[in-house]
Amino acid sequence: MLFTPIKPMLLQMGNNTEIMDNPEWIYDIKWDGWRILLHKQGDRVEAYTRHGNNVTAKFPELQDIGRSINEHTAIIDCEGVVLRNGVSVFDDFAYRGRVTNASKIEQATITHPATFVAFDVLATEKTLTNKLLVERKEILSSIIEPSNSILVTPSITGNGSSIFQITKDKGMEGIVGKRNNSTYKTNHRSHEWLKYKHFKIADVVILGYKENPFTMLVGKQLSSGKYKPLANVEFGFKPEEKTAFREIAKQIVTQVERDMIWLEPRLHCKVQYLERTASGSLRIVSFKGFNFDKIPEVTNK
Repeated sequence: MLFTPIKPMLLQMGNNTEIMDNPEWIYDIKWDGWRILLHKQGDRVEAYTRHGNNVTAKFPELQDIGRSINEHTAIIDCEGVVLRNGVSVFDDFAYRGRVTNASKIEQATITHPATFVAFDVLATEKTLTNKLLVERKEILSSIIEPSNSILVTPSITGNGSSIFQITKDKGMEGIVGKRNNSTYKTNHRSHEWLKYKHFKIADVVILGYKENPFTMLVGKQLSSGKYKPLANVEFGFKPEEKTAFREIAKQIVTQVERDMIWLEPRLHCKVQYLERTASGSLRIVSFKGFNFDKIPEVTNK
């Protein structure tokens, strides 16, 4: 188990209207970064992604983390993030994941310092996966000395609706709810672990589309008059919406380029998205209906 790739336990999507204020549930902040499993034995610390990639060389911060874990041996489940005013910024941690040049990695520890937010522990000197979540969290808090590079995520028992509202007000991704008696099942997506995300709505213009699979390219108009693509939208379409769209789209085709059918920017729609990246693109997007009344905002960004 130690220093080998582990597929972590995964979350199911919860319904935001069904967040349970129940003392049998523990709620954590949902941090927006990369799922990372930290392995430690003595002075050796390695980091693995949820897909099993060893990314240790990308994070010199791991040298400090080893001194903050008060156990000779440990496997800790974390979210790797870059924090800006206490809020995780996905693009900034993704940048850390892309950098390969050694000098740029060192520079990034200053401009994009990584923090590993721990929320579970799989093992110390012995395997802990069969212990209850509430017990594992007690062990986790007892073995980590918080620092700039590693901390334990705050948790609250019950009262999920309150922390959900707090994270919304702070512009965070959302929360995670877990049964306090859940055991840790590797490579398993469990209904005992639920994620609740804050989504937003944007008014956008349809710039083009593809058929296989059916995907809309949506964007916005800049103050220069040009259009900037924001997202490829693959999900959320009803069959009748696709049919109606195709009838309208064939009248405003401007160009067919490989598998992309470009359109006059005249048809607008609403999309749901999780967040905007630093470049303004939308992440985790789904279609929410045509918008025949409102014209998208014009911006300089």
